[in-house]
Amino acid sequence: MLIRKLYKFENAHIVRGCSTRRCSHSIHGHSYKVELILQAHALDQGQMVYDFGLLKMGVRDLIDAFDHAVAIWNDDDPAYVAACQTFSERWIMLPVSPSAEQFSRLFFCLVDRLLSQTEMVNGEAEVVLYSVIVHETETGYAQCFRDDIDNPNMGEIDLEKIFFSEAITSVWSDPQLFEKIKRGVRLKNPSAI
Repeated sequence: MLIRKLYKFENAHIVRGCSTRRCSHSIHGHSYKVELILQAHALDQGQMVYDFGLLKMGVRDLIDAFDHAVAIWNDDDPAYVAACQTFSERWIMLPVSPSAEQFSRLFFCLVDRLLSQTEMVNGEAEVVLYSVIVHETETGYAQCFRDDIDNPNMGEIDLEKIFFSEAITSVWSDPQLFEKIKRGVRLKNPSAI
């Protein structure tokens, strides 16, 4: 069975190397929608795949980190990177260009790691992230599946090369969340807290 949880955020970026000059040479923003699709082959003690309430802490913090922030590619022009970090307190450095395609891969990596490290306490039956859809516009989206994560033709998503500004991490329910995800720390199920 599949379930879907929708998140929304506003974000600015430049997508270097794309065909459209406006997109590749001018900072611009989008109203994003992110759909997380979870899968399980059995239901928990509440007869659910996964309680949506459990997605309100770590997962929401990770996605909300991109709201009213600038997504910056690590390989962009150093002057542009410095300007973004100087004039915006909310920024995220990424090891891939901040396209909708890479956002879908990035969110898949982050949420998949978080779910795999979360202690399940209500009979959740091997809940996995099935796919992530990132709507960049009303008419266009990118969808990532597990096979897309390690595809060498799509670029490496190295968690060690992702940096969230302090203005982002300081408002998380756990300011060390991303560090724990990177280190593989077992995470408490929010219902157990």
